[in-house]
Amino acid sequence: MIEQAFEILGVTPRETQLYQTLLKLGPASIRDIAEHSGINRGTAYESLKQLQTKGIVSYFPKGKRRFFMAENPDILLNLAEEKRNRLNKTIDNLKNTIIPNLHQQQPDYHQANVRYYEGDDGIEWVLRDILNVVSQQDHKEYCVFSSKPIRPFLYRPFPNYTKQRVKLGINVKVIALGDGGEEAELSERKWIKTEGSVDASYIAVYPPKCAIISLASNNFPSAVVLESKDIAKAQQIIFDTLWKML
Repeated sequence: MIEQAFEILGVTPRETQLYQTLLKLGPASIRDIAEHSGINRGTAYESLKQLQTKGIVSYFPKGKRRFFMAENPDILLNLAEEKRNRLNKTIDNLKNTIIPNLHQQQPDYHQANVRYYEGDDGIEWVLRDILNVVSQQDHKEYCVFSSKPIRPFLYRPFPNYTKQRVKLGINVKVIALGDGGEEAELSERKWIKTEGSVDASYIAVYPPKCAIISLASNNFPSAVVLESKDIAKAQQIIFDTLWKML
């Protein structure tokens, strides 16, 4: 736990060991520090200089030698608060300036792209992407076309997907192709009755993206994610129109 906290503050395990050694020794020479820490003098000296620049260790001359001493452990909380303040400022800059400017630098053809995913890991990525994109929108809702054959395989890699969706306050409208489908919280469902069997398919519309999931041979899942505001809007219009008719 101590090493993890120090690591977050930018202090290496070796530097952490030296700092703890100094706390126990009090002011000490590089020779004594190396002896008690088990770190050779050259390496210990370089690490102590790094700790000095971080404000965790200081030194004073005594004769011809330098004696190092550990700063009060309370300094660590000050470092953490400074790091948090810098991180908060960075987050604000990313949201308000950096990311918008980077988006403006993208040429138009980057606004529409297609990505392919395969296997359970790929399907889980798509499902998490749906939650991530929709949870950041003001109107937390997406829509789905879904057929019965794909349902046993869809949430196999992400069995608590529905719980996560509900926890995030995300609504979903589902047009089910054929029979089946379970009612769930924050979910509305309508059916299109079909004659005979239907193929395994799942289409999620979550602007600016659309995801299409299907099954290949041996029930191997694959997905295509298309990112395009225009196409997603067109698919949304189709869904909304059909929803009103059912």
